[in-house]
Amino acid sequence: MNWYLAVMKKYVEFSGRARRKEYWMFVLFNVIFSVVAIGLDNLFGTFDSETGSGLVSGLYSLAVLLPALAVLVRRLHDIGKSGWWWFIILIPLAGPIWLIILLATEGQAGENQYGLNPKQAAA
Repeated sequence: MNWYLAVMKKYVEFSGRARRKEYWMFVLFNVIFSVVAIGLDNLFGTFDSETGSGLVSGLYSLAVLLPALAVLVRRLHDIGKSGWWWFIILIPLAGPIWLIILLATEGQAGENQYGLNPKQAAA
């Protein structure tokens, strides 16, 4: 949970680097909270089956859009890639797979052009 809150505190901080653990823990809690939001939509009757969205889940998705993009960019910085690499997801089929591989790759040891190694800073 601390990793999720750390990302939310860096709401729109696109500079710097993010460890794999920071990124994937944010993704895990984001999925959990999204499922809870969908459950609340069903409970309150605000889920629209035609659009596939609801009020609570829509507001939650909107609230975490920028932090999710920021931590994604910082994660790409950790492996030495520009934040613009996230657009690789637009390549059908291969793009999302390639992005997941990049996001799961070990970060560069030591300092790179985007800043200090977050593993060394945390230790």
